[in-house]
Amino acid sequence: MTQDLKSSPGKRLKEAWTRQAIQVPGVFNALLGRMAERLGFEAIYLSGAALSAGFALPDVGLVTLAEFVEAARSITQATSLPLLCDADTGFGEALNVERTVRLFENAGVAGIHLEDQVLPKRCGHLSGKQLAEPAAMAAKIRAAAAAKTDPDFVIIARTDARGVTGFDDAVKRSRLYLEAGADGIFPEALESEAEFAAFAKAIPAPLLANNTEFGKSPNLDFQTFARLGYRMVLYPVTAFRSALRAARDTLAEIKTVGHQRGRIPQMLTRAELYDLLNYTEFEERDKKYFGSS
Repeated sequence: MTQDLKSSPGKRLKEAWTRQAIQVPGVFNALLGRMAERLGFEAIYLSGAALSAGFALPDVGLVTLAEFVEAARSITQATSLPLLCDADTGFGEALNVERTVRLFENAGVAGIHLEDQVLPKRCGHLSGKQLAEPAAMAAKIRAAAAAKTDPDFVIIARTDARGVTGFDDAVKRSRLYLEAGADGIFPEALESEAEFAAFAKAIPAPLLANNTEFGKSPNLDFQTFARLGYRMVLYPVTAFRSALRAARDTLAEIKTVGHQRGRIPQMLTRAELYDLLNYTEFEERDKKYFGSS
């Protein structure tokens, strides 16, 4: 669907999930964001796990706010799709969260999600997580809501309580975070379709489902999540994992066979890449600047 580019990214994201449930693929660079737009997605996501892995780092809170914002800005400059960003634990306490929101908003981001872990944070589907006190997380949400200049900039509260203190605490915390000003809730690492259904019934708010692979949650199909009441379904590291596997297999074949000819049918062609880059438009503008017709 054509988006009204005169409205803010946050408003476009809210309008998209209000019309219908939406699939939100993780994009690990700007070009993939543009590809997602051409394929017809209505929103995209920058995953902290993918961004960290791109630096050859684990997802334990090592990537800085500046690195997150720089990556986000490169994506928003390449595509008109609203970009939702992982903002980890907010890069500090409540006052730090104010600056986090302002920087992401300035980078053209549609919204962020904040999680209720403490450092060193962990991937939501791993053990060893520790939770922030509910009041401290609520303070961060209030700070985030107060800091945004666009009233439609999206603040989503992620709770990791299911894997630490249990399902009921995840529900309790989510209600508190909504009262503090969150626009939606991201319940991380629910463990069954029944839990996703029960959570949606308990929390009548815009909900985000994380449809990641190799984790504790089942890989339900999009229609099932939509039927259960989830407005956004994330595929945060799916394309990244697929791309890495393809790159690894390609390099292995080059090392073993001595050429890449067998992989060529699986590659994006030069013409396809140049089209994605808008190469011809750049070339035409360059010629015009030199007075060429």
